[in-house]
Amino acid sequence: MLGLSTIAKKVFGSTNDRKVKAVRPLIEKINGLEPAFAALSDDDIKARTRALQERARAGESLDDLLPEAFANCREAARRALGLRAFDTQLMGGIFLHQGNIAEMKTGEGKTLVATFPAYLNALSGKGVHIVTVNDYLARRDAEWMSKVYGALGLTTGVVVPQQPDAEKKVAYQCDVTYATNNELGFDYLRDNMRSELGQMYQRPHNFAIVDEVDSILIDEARTPLIISGPAQDRSQMYREIDLIVPGILPEHYTLDEKQRSVSFTDEGNDYIEQALSGRGLLPEGQSLYDPESVSLVHHTSQALKAHTLFAKDKDYIVRNDEVVLIDEFTGRMMTGRRLSDGLHQAIEAKEGVTIRPENVTLASVTFQNYFRLYAKLGGMTGTALTEADEFMEIYRLGVVEVPTNRPVQRQDEHDQVYRTAREKFEGVVKEIKVAHATGQPILVGTTSIEKSEALSTLLKAEGIAHNVLNARQHEQEAQIIADAGKLGAVTIATNMAGRGTDIQLGGNVELKVLEALAADPEANPDEVRARIEAEHADGKAQVLASGGLFVLATERHESRRIDNQLRGRSGRQGDPGRSSFFLSLDDDLMRIFGSERLDKVLSTLGMKEGEAIVHPWVNKSLERAQAKVEGRNFDIRKQLLKFDDVMNEQRKVIFGQRREIMEAQDLSEIVRDMRHQVIEDLVDDHMPPRSYPDQWDAEGLYAQTIAIVGVDVPVMTWAQEEGVDQEVMRERLEKASDDHMAEKEAAFGAQAIRSIEKQVLLQTIDAKWREHLVTLEHLRSVVGFRGYAQRDPLNEYKTEGFQLFERLLDGLRLDVTQKLGQIQPMTQDQQAQMIAQLRLQQAPAAEPAPIAEPAPADPAPQAVERATSSVVTGDATPRTGFVADGPRTWGTPTRNEPCPCGSGKKFKHCHGAH
Repeated sequence: MLGLSTIAKKVFGSTNDRKVKAVRPLIEKINGLEPAFAALSDDDIKARTRALQERARAGESLDDLLPEAFANCREAARRALGLRAFDTQLMGGIFLHQGNIAEMKTGEGKTLVATFPAYLNALSGKGVHIVTVNDYLARRDAEWMSKVYGALGLTTGVVVPQQPDAEKKVAYQCDVTYATNNELGFDYLRDNMRSELGQMYQRPHNFAIVDEVDSILIDEARTPLIISGPAQDRSQMYREIDLIVPGILPEHYTLDEKQRSVSFTDEGNDYIEQALSGRGLLPEGQSLYDPESVSLVHHTSQALKAHTLFAKDKDYIVRNDEVVLIDEFTGRMMTGRRLSDGLHQAIEAKEGVTIRPENVTLASVTFQNYFRLYAKLGGMTGTALTEADEFMEIYRLGVVEVPTNRPVQRQDEHDQVYRTAREKFEGVVKEIKVAHATGQPILVGTTSIEKSEALSTLLKAEGIAHNVLNARQHEQEAQIIADAGKLGAVTIATNMAGRGTDIQLGGNVELKVLEALAADPEANPDEVRARIEAEHADGKAQVLASGGLFVLATERHESRRIDNQLRGRSGRQGDPGRSSFFLSLDDDLMRIFGSERLDKVLSTLGMKEGEAIVHPWVNKSLERAQAKVEGRNFDIRKQLLKFDDVMNEQRKVIFGQRREIMEAQDLSEIVRDMRHQVIEDLVDDHMPPRSYPDQWDAEGLYAQTIAIVGVDVPVMTWAQEEGVDQEVMRERLEKASDDHMAEKEAAFGAQAIRSIEKQVLLQTIDAKWREHLVTLEHLRSVVGFRGYAQRDPLNEYKTEGFQLFERLLDGLRLDVTQKLGQIQPMTQDQQAQMIAQLRLQQAPAAEPAPIAEPAPADPAPQAVERATSSVVTGDATPRTGFVADGPRTWGTPTRNEPCPCGSGKKFKHCHGAH
């Protein structure tokens, strides 16, 4: 008997069907315009773009312009690339423009789809970002699609790491900008560490189209982007602690693979205490449970985690004296990323490579909060429906399944489950031999480098020629993928998710043509293409006859999306194909989630050696296990976002204040208000309201007034005068401070003092924000324990985070007032001497100050991700009467000279005393 929802779907269609049906009239309208646009000249197409831009500027909505814009774009793409977009591609473009995720199968042409909404939204003149998962795809797509945008009269830019500043700035000003998610996030953080508006790259965030949206907004959402600076070098401590780990026995710790966590037992704590004391790391008389031991306990736990949870050639590889992390979803090397909280250093100690210093956070943001900055967001992927709830809840993005241009002919076989890994791999090799004998191309999916190489060894023993694609061979990726659809090809690959390159049956024509022309530059391109296309047609016919691409997966992933992406490599554009998953009870997913029950079932059935169980129930059982894991990961990401939202509100305030300061020409009023607030607080502290004169601390107020405000006035005399109260004292101190600053303005000049005020404000905000981030990290790491006292950790974090932010603002006012109160004009002789010393040292002017190496990608929810970066911290060239960048620009002042910091003290009594 059919359920009510099933009957309703049959009558009314599913929600997805209704969305698809709703855009069909628009597609008919675009198709109706095709003959008129086909008749336009190349110049007319560009002229049509200019006309559409003028209409958009005049206030006409983009929805009204959509049919003409899409028709113009389709014609430009047909002429520039020889590709006429299918109706399903136009449909995908419409859904993207509407702020949805378009789920389109592999091979449906998502790269071309993005040009339609990108062109339409670029007409507003506010810029469009197209986001990809790696540099190779950003460059490839930008170069390929720039022909379309060029034909339409628009500019195209590409943003990649280590790009010259001038080049990157131009790229961001283009109509359409291709970039990786990491670089966009880091540039946002760098922009908000600049000291001048002219140094900023990004414009306000208008519209972004995210390719492989599930990979970027789901898989990578657990780890925030962090720009970091170097901390103290403690490499020797890591090595000493690593020497203790081999003596740790299984009874000394408990391991939870589901949660990816490990913790010491009581016996383990006793062992660690003895071992640390024996090596002199734990001072005599100090216990492991003392507050002073927190750091040692933390780093010992990280060393244990490095040895038990992180496996070489699966989670990371060692290359050129460096531990390089491997992305668990794509199998790619994540060069430049480092694990946080000393975990990366613990792995470096374990592997015996050079230990690089830890880092301190200078700025951070999660992808979730970065992409929510955009006024409108769209995304494309082959697999998003399984995460539709998360996309809607976090990003307000709907998921629409776009029909394929041709019906899918791929056959998805039921999983085959073996008792042991050995039996499974024997079955895999047997299956490969059978398919290979028919010439059918085979793509074998594995979950780690180790397993891909073990399988490669088995195939070599059987004499089967094959290619291996994993993090070690990533340079040959494009070539290996191009050949994977050839007759008789066998390709072993670690997670094929997000590779961004289609496997074409018979091989990739474009790559073959490029190779042939590179080998013989004198050859006629048209003749070469014609020859290769003829060879390809023959090869493709043979592959089609053999059954198309066979995807053979050797393990199920934690996420159904990754499995579906691997399956989706076969059966593109209506091609035949098949997919099959070979599993064993030794696989991680099977072992962690319910293999005991299955083992009993298999034993009851009396399965023989080498036999496999194949049944739809097994598939359903595994999908339920995967759904549980996905649900847990969603909870982790949601929790991370709730905590980050607290910081995000504060981040917006600080970044907004910085921008206002950079845009302002005159900050004297803000500085004066800060100074007056500080004076009010000082008076309240030393002359409390409703207190008697004999309770006042006039001497303390006098000392603080000199130290902080920089004015020497007879506070103690005033306090003894008849009729002087807190209000009178405050007014007199405010007037004295205003006069003091007016004298400074006369000495420095109005323009110079305005510049000084701006620099001091920016540098102080940055310093205070960095301190605040570290404090919030520490609060975050301990607030979870409040749960044991029946208090909600998130509420505790919000409350204390707000109090810390208020403290930041109070400290900001105090520091700015103190710095401006103490600066002194330098004499001409002092300026000349300092400039001469700088020239002698050949100090580079206005060089970016490096912000140390990267760090992170911890699978745990509190993990963070760092990257190498440079941040311009201000002009290092000394201005008249003001040293902008502190001690590194001072040269070597003599001991009795006035200190260049402007304190008025001799150098030997100020910075020279340190």
